[in-house]
Amino acid sequence: MWRLIVAFRLSKIIGLAVELGIPEFLGRHPHTLAQLAADTRTHEPSLLRLLRAMVAMEVLAEDEAGRFSLTPLGGEMRHDRLGPLARFLDGTLEWEAWKHLDHSVRTGERAFDHVYGMRNWQYYAGHPSDAAIFDAAMQALTGPVAEAVATTYDFSGVKRVADVGGGDGTMLIAILRHHPHLGGVLFDRPDVVDRARDRFEDAGLVDRVEFAGGNFFEHVTEGADVYLMKSIIHDWDDEESVAIIKRVREAADHTSARLLLVERVLSERIGPDDIDAVLSDLNMLVNPGGRERTVSEYRGLLQRGGFQLERTIRVSPEFFILESSASL
Repeated sequence: MWRLIVAFRLSKIIGLAVELGIPEFLGRHPHTLAQLAADTRTHEPSLLRLLRAMVAMEVLAEDEAGRFSLTPLGGEMRHDRLGPLARFLDGTLEWEAWKHLDHSVRTGERAFDHVYGMRNWQYYAGHPSDAAIFDAAMQALTGPVAEAVATTYDFSGVKRVADVGGGDGTMLIAILRHHPHLGGVLFDRPDVVDRARDRFEDAGLVDRVEFAGGNFFEHVTEGADVYLMKSIIHDWDDEESVAIIKRVREAADHTSARLLLVERVLSERIGPDDIDAVLSDLNMLVNPGGRERTVSEYRGLLQRGGFQLERTIRVSPEFFILESSASL
């Protein structure tokens, strides 16, 4: 129980380490305390106390010569791994919203709105620097899942994939890289699509992608063989989710079109293996106002939106593809 109560201290240590650049410095070569203090411009005796905590957490190791290095677990803190996610979750926006979890539990309202006076998507649209941190965090979270989806799902009979709410394009980039025959559509808010364009240019994929800015409550780009939504439906309540799915059904102008939801899935009976999903569920309550769901709950939403759930495919320990076909 003590470890659960003080867990926020562990996440704060990781966030500070990322902010100071410790994973990047140690990723190059082991450092002595003096070297690392100089590189991070920190108070040497106080830095030692932080490093000792990280050794106890098994994210750093110290050798007999007093040099510190990353462990395999600690390597996940680097900027090309989960470091951006740690930076985002350690930021003021997340901490302030979660400090008001009680507001959400008492009222059912979004704590983020209670603190900042607007929905998180509206906030990011008006705060580009915070939006960049959010995008980097979502890229870090989505990257491994995107690779798993691209290599697990059979895209051989597909010509055009529309990533609805595709954010910075991490998922679509992975799919297009693995399947050279595919064309893609990145559909999201205009400001989000504008931020994503450079990533496709850097990946050499810009000629294979249509960039479509819009509101998926109003319309979705037509004519794709597969519509994909990764961690979108969990952002919204049931009525909003059905509305989004209906717009996708309207865009699927032939009955062979498929919808792939890539989501965490709650067990029908919650157990210890559901800890990540239930924490995410609370985060949906605090921030965007959505929820995580069971397979049967997703089946109901899909049916109301005009799709029939065909199967679920596990692509990682946490994420599943829920594949559905357009109902006649």
